[in-house]
Amino acid sequence: MRDLSQFKGCPAPQPVTLEGRLVTAVPFDREAHLEKLWDGLGGLGINDLLKYFPQDGFLNSQAFGDWIDGAQAGFGWVTLVFIENASGEVVGMASYMRPDPKNGVVEVGSVAHGVKMKRSPLATEAHYLMARHVFDDLGYRRYEWKCHNDNEASKATAKRYGFVFEGVFRQHMVSKGANRDTAWFSMIDSEWPVIKQAFETWLSPDNFGDEGVQKQKLDDIRAGITA
Repeated sequence: MRDLSQFKGCPAPQPVTLEGRLVTAVPFDREAHLEKLWDGLGGLGINDLLKYFPQDGFLNSQAFGDWIDGAQAGFGWVTLVFIENASGEVVGMASYMRPDPKNGVVEVGSVAHGVKMKRSPLATEAHYLMARHVFDDLGYRRYEWKCHNDNEASKATAKRYGFVFEGVFRQHMVSKGANRDTAWFSMIDSEWPVIKQAFETWLSPDNFGDEGVQKQKLDDIRAGITA
């Protein structure tokens, strides 16, 4: 357990490039990334992909870009786009949100994975890179993941990555004209060493067969470390 008697807070997240073996996360640049991100997330089909996001749907890529720019300027978000190293394609996004540097708390949110990221090592590595930056580089104490309580895929992903379910905030917000209950998850600094080791073991090329099939599940690796 960290000694907090001398804790002075953490730096606020800033735009950063995080390079992995499979994917690189880079700060969102509207001119360079917007159209590629829009296409990578399905174009107008993005509205189905983001159906659990609280804001209304997007009529075009410019409206989508305005939303990202507004969130960064107005709420202090740091939006990163994920680029597949092998192809150079923009395949997804996520943001550091609601930073609380004084207490060392930040959330990862507005997570959107394009088709190439779904159920692939790209997604796992991208979120490993973001978590590693939060804990190892910035020294945060708590990393949060929140989602619409009806979003079963997001809840399953959070648990797979090592976030711990903390409960449901009932009627947390109004989303698209309806009530939204929000599921809260977190990982904390004392848990990070095990989570990090499991991520790195799972992501190792040795964990995949000739056709790219995993040999061990991430959850099983983590459980084996903590057993």
